[in-house]
Amino acid sequence: MHKLVVLYPTPADRDKFRSYYISTHLPLAAKLPGLRSYRYGFDLAAPAGDSPYWCSFEAEFDDINALSAAMSSEQGQAVAADVPNYATEAPVMFSYDVIDGD
Repeated sequence: MHKLVVLYPTPADRDKFRSYYISTHLPLAAKLPGLRSYRYGFDLAAPAGDSPYWCSFEAEFDDINALSAAMSSEQGQAVAADVPNYATEAPVMFSYDVIDGD
């Protein structure tokens, strides 16, 4: 399994972000080819102090090749192009191979 993580800084207008993200952006992301599952959350907390991020998104793909194919697809390009419609700052994105613990 390969996971994509997207972390969004706190936007200027949280209500506008949340509304657009849920009603428009997530339905676009849900159509990414090869997407196995996704989850998201708002109002992120840090164990000690304030979190530098307000929203997180996690998506799972079979492997890095499936993620790369999804992001370079027409749907992936539409998802990426949609980000400026709700985010006031660029998100932090990274991915990794998931290793199950004991």
